[in-house]
Amino acid sequence: MSKKYPVIAVTGSSGAGTSSVKEAFEHMFRRENITPAVIEGDSFHRYSRADMQKAMAEATSQGNTNFSHFGPDANLFKELEACFRSYGETGTGRRRFYVHNEEEAGQLGHPGVGSGAFTPWEPLPDNSDLLFYEGLHGCVATDEVNVAQYADLKIGVVPVINLEWIQKIHRDTQTRGYVDTEVMATILRRMHDYVHYIVPQFKLTDINFQRVPVVDTSDPIIARDIPTLDESLVVIRFKKPDRFHIDFPFLLQMLKDSWMSRRNTIVVPGGKMGLAIELIITPILRRIMEDRRSLMA
Repeated sequence: MSKKYPVIAVTGSSGAGTSSVKEAFEHMFRRENITPAVIEGDSFHRYSRADMQKAMAEATSQGNTNFSHFGPDANLFKELEACFRSYGETGTGRRRFYVHNEEEAGQLGHPGVGSGAFTPWEPLPDNSDLLFYEGLHGCVATDEVNVAQYADLKIGVVPVINLEWIQKIHRDTQTRGYVDTEVMATILRRMHDYVHYIVPQFKLTDINFQRVPVVDTSDPIIARDIPTLDESLVVIRFKKPDRFHIDFPFLLQMLKDSWMSRRNTIVVPGGKMGLAIELIITPILRRIMEDRRSLMA
């Protein structure tokens, strides 16, 4: 961990809502005049889209029905760990980008890189204030690697599993052309890696945001709509509230209709999730930056 070159990791499973948390961080970075070096979890996948399909077919032919983007065989865990460690020690490291579509390729300045491929590795930008990661494995720890140990602030974004499935089914069927049976097959194939490499991260995170729907999600396959934020509650759990000087009375006052369910847990209406993130994280960011500036001076 590093006060001079802090690392923030937002980790969560596919469709969990980490992108919404990333957007809240972007607002805070802009308001607090913080320049982050940003890395995305997708860029540390091992295979391009085409190569992943080949690797999956080969794994299946060999009897491995659990090969997925959630596990170590399809990811560069050691390279991710090295990036966190390098940045924490020297403020430097390497990154690349995974290109989701052709439009994104142009935005990244690599028009020759096709959809589903990676841009070349490049140095992280100079003069950044911190490293910000958003993806699947920001707190992964195995017998071979421990990415979590190099993150100064670890945030988990975790929907209850039926809500996670509903979000994935809707996204993949409505925007990616799959049918629901194909999506469920993917979910089942990922389950082993989900249990062994995604879930264990959340006992290492400092703060967890778990979205819980208050409408019936008993059968994710037949759910017509994704529950909205207003049809949800967000359970926010702090591993060590004293470490971050969490002011629970202030949060309860600012977040209407919120309450504490345990001494380290606050429950807020789903529509207040963005506000809750900013109220909780902004003071933490300020302390992180004050520590950094004092050391840099």
